[in-house]
Amino acid sequence: MYATHALHVADRHGVFAHLTRHGGDSAGKIAAALAVDEDTLERLLLVLSSFGVLDADGGHYALAADVRPYVDRDDPRYLMGFVDHLIGDTADQFGRLNGYLHKGKAETDRDTPAPFESIYRDDESVGRFLKAMWGLSHHVSHELAALADLGDSRQLIDVGGASGPFSVAALQAFPQLRSTVFDLPQVGPHLAARATEHGLGDRLDFAAGDFFHDPLPAGDCFAFGYILSDWDDETCVTLLRKAHDACLPGGRVLIMERLFDDDRGGPLATAVMNLSMHVETEGRHRTAAEYLDLLRQAGFTDGTVRRSSGDKHLVIGLRAGRETERATER
Repeated sequence: MYATHALHVADRHGVFAHLTRHGGDSAGKIAAALAVDEDTLERLLLVLSSFGVLDADGGHYALAADVRPYVDRDDPRYLMGFVDHLIGDTADQFGRLNGYLHKGKAETDRDTPAPFESIYRDDESVGRFLKAMWGLSHHVSHELAALADLGDSRQLIDVGGASGPFSVAALQAFPQLRSTVFDLPQVGPHLAARATEHGLGDRLDFAAGDFFHDPLPAGDCFAFGYILSDWDDETCVTLLRKAHDACLPGGRVLIMERLFDDDRGGPLATAVMNLSMHVETEGRHRTAAEYLDLLRQAGFTDGTVRRSSGDKHLVIGLRAGRETERATER
């Protein structure tokens, strides 16, 4: 609790930005530069140094080398947007676990808004959520795009693709590719800003819709990044079948998720986020074998798993070509 709040407050008040620019400083100089109370700041710095976020030497504070990428706003690995989401949206919801244990999730949440009604309640909340998803996904998306090997793909449909962390990485890696992010209308302006920021022009498009009620656009590659972990198995199969219906013969689907070990004994980050999914959404995290089974139920074949060096991995399913489909029908 204290570590997360300390990170959030330090980021919000520019402590990490100051240390990134200056390399290190004393509490007094940091407080003067940021116009904050020195006593409070020094207590905060002591907590952060004790947690290993800062290196402290005789009253001089600097960012620990292995921490800097995640608190530097100009680094693609910056994660404080996700910390902001944890503080602003997730933390207050964990109190519901008591009700879940006594009465179950369905009964406890019966009169609460649906998960994404709350997350998308206003533009501030939308922006905070999309920033969190960008921070969690964009850096590893470069590795995932390479693992997906999209050299023969032409039209990516990024289902629930938010502000486009995977689409941007894929478009930068594969110049022949175009991508359409399919998401709720509130996401549109945020995606347009990312497209402009990365100079992608009309290669990165947006289609507004609700994937429960609207058909998906046609394409030869469909991506679900941190989407299926929001929903139960039946809903996941429904969404994957919609992708299968819209996918050109010979195309593929990409599932990008945290994966449990086969015995569900870890990793820790996946187990933690599995609990978070319980309070924030209607889903859970799964093993690779469970995702491969969902793909088979939806009609995809030749499922393969490709693991990244991070927490987010890739599960691929193929849609059969026309000749294979005809032979199967015969």
